[in-house]
Amino acid sequence: MAFTSNYIQCAGLEIHYTDWGKSEQGTVFAWHGLARTGRDMDELAAHLSAQGWRVICPDTVGRGLSQWSAAPAQQYCLKFYAQLARELMDALDVRAAHWVGTSMGGAIGTLCAAGLVEPGLKHRISSLVLNDNAPELAQAAIDRIKAYAGTPPAFDTVGELEAFFRQVYQPYGWLSDAQWRRLTETSTRRLPDGRVTPHYDPAMVMQFTAHPDDYRIWDHYDAIEVPVLLLRGAHSDLVLPETAQEMRRRGPGAKGLLNHIEVPGCGHAPALNVLQQLEWVTAFIQNC
Repeated sequence: MAFTSNYIQCAGLEIHYTDWGKSEQGTVFAWHGLARTGRDMDELAAHLSAQGWRVICPDTVGRGLSQWSAAPAQQYCLKFYAQLARELMDALDVRAAHWVGTSMGGAIGTLCAAGLVEPGLKHRISSLVLNDNAPELAQAAIDRIKAYAGTPPAFDTVGELEAFFRQVYQPYGWLSDAQWRRLTETSTRRLPDGRVTPHYDPAMVMQFTAHPDDYRIWDHYDAIEVPVLLLRGAHSDLVLPETAQEMRRRGPGAKGLLNHIEVPGCGHAPALNVLQQLEWVTAFIQNC
């Protein structure tokens, strides 16, 4: 299924998104992780759109083809990202949607589904998939991510950049050579000196300094009243087993709304690119 590439103004910034399929079954928002782009969701979007779902895959501000923020300390945070999500849904006239979020994308979805910062979204999120995301993240893993995301390297060639991505994102699990190449080509920008570097605004890591507790969102998780699917990478260093256990005891877990799957062969975070992972997400959404 083909997609269209689109640009729209949200909260005064130009946001890029891909739009897959027609909404015969409904609409799915698929939101990427911290240092990634909406193109990470290509396999999932193609799989869902072939079954009649419309899938919207945004690039968060400061990532991919979306505009960079002139006020990074204020705007690179979950509250602002939730505002972007609400304005994007309004602009596209999406009144209800399922949400699939990898890592940061899952945290944005948690805020949207809870409705504490964007009350108008609480009853517009029909279900939530948390792809290796939780209301509390392991500090050691956050430090690891900050170490590579805050100071992105530069390389003379795209081939060297691809080798870097293959190393850093090895915990994603299996990707084909073609998928690694697409990940690289959709994650590259060229510097004034001609070298290539990852696509994103390095200032986006200010989220961790200006908003040090931004990912402690148990109050939002506890407020969720829709079905939740937790896909935890079996080797994840970001979502610890004890955190997943706590998620089963409270919030949607206590309400009988949480499904939990350990994804074999993956750390942080499953790439949502192989058939088993795609079928888990699809079955969950179709049953909600």
